[in-house]
Amino acid sequence: MSDGKRAVDSDKVWTCLITNNDYLPGLLTLDYSLKSVGSAYPLVVLYTDGFPASGIAALDARGIPRQRIKYLMPAAGGKDYSNDPRFYDCWSKLVPFSLTQYKRIVQLDTDMLVLRNMDELMDLELDNPEEAAAETVLPGANGTSPEAPLAAPAKTRRVFAAGHACVCNPLGKAHYPRDWTPANCAFTSQHADPEAAQTTAPAPGTAAAGPLGFMNGGLQVVNPSAALFAQIVAHMDADAARMDFADQSLLSGLYAGRWVALPYVYNALKTLRWHGVHAPLWRDDRVKNVHYILAPKPWDKEDESAAAGGRDDPARGWWLETNARRKRSEKLQGLNDDGW
Repeated sequence: MSDGKRAVDSDKVWTCLITNNDYLPGLLTLDYSLKSVGSAYPLVVLYTDGFPASGIAALDARGIPRQRIKYLMPAAGGKDYSNDPRFYDCWSKLVPFSLTQYKRIVQLDTDMLVLRNMDELMDLELDNPEEAAAETVLPGANGTSPEAPLAAPAKTRRVFAAGHACVCNPLGKAHYPRDWTPANCAFTSQHADPEAAQTTAPAPGTAAAGPLGFMNGGLQVVNPSAALFAQIVAHMDADAARMDFADQSLLSGLYAGRWVALPYVYNALKTLRWHGVHAPLWRDDRVKNVHYILAPKPWDKEDESAAAGGRDDPARGWWLETNARRKRSEKLQGLNDDGW
């Protein structure tokens, strides 16, 4: 999926995927936030051929390392995501598994804002990826059912790390699975002990299908492996039409019960803070990384509406303040205003 070369002189990196300029403001502010909290590791931007020259110029002007990758899609096209076109791009978020020139990759979404240093993720213990791949049987292979990818219990239980998805569906999206309800959300189980939730995650779940074992793909801690990536692509090509949430569905099913669940603070979905969702868990002073899931994004003008949280939404305010600091810093460094 790449030329095998490193974009930076480091075997541990943050990465983020970008395919168009719509998310460029988020990416630039994400990079600035990582540097602001003193991360010892660089952010490498993974970009596809569709990313425009103006975006590349913006990265280069700021000295942000970049690495071209091929756009990843299922061989047969996969599921119709016309209700959520963003999921077409999400297959390419699996590419970090293939970048074996790096020892550790922590993949971040471009609509994230790092508030506190989380370099400890670069040293989080994961299983040997070759052993993990050897213990995985693709769904449907050797007589296994699509819902039971493992022919026998695997010894490797730490294939990758991620945070849970919130399956409360607070916006009531009609095309989401019917079992995506607060009662089936892993975070609901933590309401009784919010202090523990700051440092401990719900169990990752053992069912290949079902919301309690579903991860969110916004942050993924990965030890790249050609063997792991090969089986990921094989599973994608064979069964993408059944995967409602692209990369998230694939990883949640293929490695069910075998991923490390991280506390919400590493991938603090903005909706968790909302009243009636998981507000009892949220602690502003403990969150390390905010994830501005769903539209609109904090850089979108329409996000000023009260329905989206508006200017009174503190989480949006954090992004606006950091973005303003980034622009002031760039001006002091003599960077010409390029509109970003």
